[in-house]
Amino acid sequence: MQNTYDTLIKNGLVVLENEACELDVAISDGKIVALGKALGNAKDIIDATGHIVMPGMIDPHMHISEPGRTEWEGYKTSGRAAAKGGVTTLIEMPLNQLPATVDKASMAAKFDAAKNKLTVDIALFGGLVNYNLDRLHELEEGGVVAYKCFVATCGDKSISNDFRDVNDYEFFKGISQIAKFGSFIAVHAENAQICDGLGEEAIKEGRVTAHDYVASRPVFTEVEAIRRVLYLAKQANCSIHICHVSSPEGVAEVTRARQEGQDATCESCPHYFTITTDEFAKIGTLAKCSPPLRDKDNQERLWEKLLSGEIDFLGSDHSPCVPSMKEGNIMQAWGGIAGLQNCLDMMFDEAVQKRGMSLAHFAKIMATNAADRFGLKHKGRIAIGKDADIAIIKPNTSYILKNEDLEYRHKVSPYVGRTINAKITKTLRRGELIYDMDQGVIESTNGRFILKHEM
Repeated sequence: MQNTYDTLIKNGLVVLENEACELDVAISDGKIVALGKALGNAKDIIDATGHIVMPGMIDPHMHISEPGRTEWEGYKTSGRAAAKGGVTTLIEMPLNQLPATVDKASMAAKFDAAKNKLTVDIALFGGLVNYNLDRLHELEEGGVVAYKCFVATCGDKSISNDFRDVNDYEFFKGISQIAKFGSFIAVHAENAQICDGLGEEAIKEGRVTAHDYVASRPVFTEVEAIRRVLYLAKQANCSIHICHVSSPEGVAEVTRARQEGQDATCESCPHYFTITTDEFAKIGTLAKCSPPLRDKDNQERLWEKLLSGEIDFLGSDHSPCVPSMKEGNIMQAWGGIAGLQNCLDMMFDEAVQKRGMSLAHFAKIMATNAADRFGLKHKGRIAIGKDADIAIIKPNTSYILKNEDLEYRHKVSPYVGRTINAKITKTLRRGELIYDMDQGVIESTNGRFILKHEM
């Protein structure tokens, strides 16, 4: 007697752990239950002929500003953008929302704000700030999958419950606790004093262009901070992850630490591979971020690091704001890029189609490696027993991104106007179809928070 599944994805090129091959994927009760040919019947059949079937992207670095700054971005709009972009799991940063996620009470506020709004699954970072060293255990008990801190300047100092950067002492004291939890710290690594000083100098002298902004945050300020936090983490015996590395020299520091036996990883972001400083100058404030977008030579050498496997995974660092905060000159404007929706299709085009990255490597940097680093044991792979989190991509299918294509609360992105030669045609989160190219985003509130103690 043939099996009857909930869903059968047939005839696609399926990306497995170490290879891609043509086979069918059977799904029941939200899980992948069989892989092969002639698997049987299903209530729903998806014909993926001519398509790539891969694990849904895990975005390991993105900001949802709800509660407190929901006018910047909320759970509903970010979830819709994720679904349309083939992203099935978000790992949400502890800042941009108010209150910042730094203790039990702020986690509860976040859970309450998200009720009946989750399209995709979400895991949480807890914040390490200069005012919660006595409450880090509350975050661990609450189920955060990792911790995030800034050694660069951050936060609105006039708002008491906004995020705050840490000095070296606070960093060391915090990670000493995090090490005992068996967790790890993710760090925004730029030298705060040098970047702040150079930025203030530039503003006083009227140097406020894109090139001036990039010059105020030179590569060595990233490299120095990475080197410093790696050393301190080694002394505290704490695992460490470096966020959004923008330079090959920064990646090299992580590689060196790893080769010396340290538990150290790093990520980068699509914008560092697709927008140069010169292009930033043309796009304007929508492309401002930190660390900044660097020159063409830096970008090409960063590509070498990605293709060689030295960068563990990619994250969007989706950090939108209200449009008024992007007004004015580059030095004054909010630094954050809206990029969640176009990580997967754009990087498939750039990495796989243009530069020959293997499909297996691509799946690792977009899903598998992040699942492993954050302990998401049911995510990140097309394998029997895993959650049926799947993105289906139609390769060599060109379109020009338009503002009206975006699902964000504010329909702006530095990628608007860009030609992308691949399309996400379907997204399934735990077997449920949440995006279809013909139907659009399919309303769902079945997304879940993924808590460490429940995994």
